[in-house]
Amino acid sequence: MLAKAKECWEQEHEAREAEKSRYLAERIPALETRGLSLSALQDLCRDLHAKVEVVDEERYDIEAKCLHNTREIKDLKLKVLDLRGKFKRPPLRRVRVSADAMLRALLGSKHKVSMDLRANLKSVKKEDTEKERPVEVGDWRKNVEAMSGMEGRKKMFDAAKSPTSQ
Repeated sequence: MLAKAKECWEQEHEAREAEKSRYLAERIPALETRGLSLSALQDLCRDLHAKVEVVDEERYDIEAKCLHNTREIKDLKLKVLDLRGKFKRPPLRRVRVSADAMLRALLGSKHKVSMDLRANLKSVKKEDTEKERPVEVGDWRKNVEAMSGMEGRKKMFDAAKSPTSQ
């Protein structure tokens, strides 16, 4: 199989060389410089230089077009990659998940601790502050008279201490 591939490759190489020599023979005529005078040789050199300049200009133009096309292809590839990378994000929905379910989803079978957050909360009893202090309904003027003077201030001070000491 390798011998067959080598044989095909050699045939292709020979065909290319033959095509190249045929093309060059067609495009470039053989130079005959024998028997030409100095002015004829100078004219021939000028003609050859003019042809070389034309070929160089064409080569330069083709290279510039090739570079331009390569840059354009590169830019278009980048645009395609950018467009392919962007997608419309779906609207997110709120999902209620318990802490245990979340830890199971994140850790898998490693999760063994229960995360019942409500179990660790303190229980607080609501206290009725109104029940502790009996409200006296009476004449407010008597209360003001009793509280006036130093004895009244002492009663207020004692009254403020008494609920906290219980």
